[in-house]
Amino acid sequence: MITLSDTKAINIEDILTLYKANEWSSANKPNELYNGLLNSETLITAWEGKKLIGLGNAISDGFLTVYYPHLLVLPDYQGKGIGKMIVDKMQEKYSLFHMQMLTADGKAVDFYKKNGFERAGKTEPMWIYQGNEH
Repeated sequence: MITLSDTKAINIEDILTLYKANEWSSANKPNELYNGLLNSETLITAWEGKKLIGLGNAISDGFLTVYYPHLLVLPDYQGKGIGKMIVDKMQEKYSLFHMQMLTADGKAVDFYKKNGFERAGKTEPMWIYQGNEH
């Protein structure tokens, strides 16, 4: 049975296991990753018992705009609706916001399209990025 939680009482080891399994370079900055997640306005975690199997976070001004930086599910649990559960939980809070933003690539693009996101007009994603997985 999968349960969702909005608690920030989560340990760094569980987070690093999830990020390393998905080969996200932010796992190489464990303290920054941990503090960034804990300082997010919203952190939704997915659990199978006591095992962290997914998470998503949101950064927001609280009224108008929200940005979703991370959504990860352990590879063995992908394709089972867990990511959608996390997105749906975020929508409970942010569905009426003027702008919901994220950056997606690869398989994530189709996932987000299925969940109501679309390309933002003619915009181009831009960043100064310290990672290495793209």
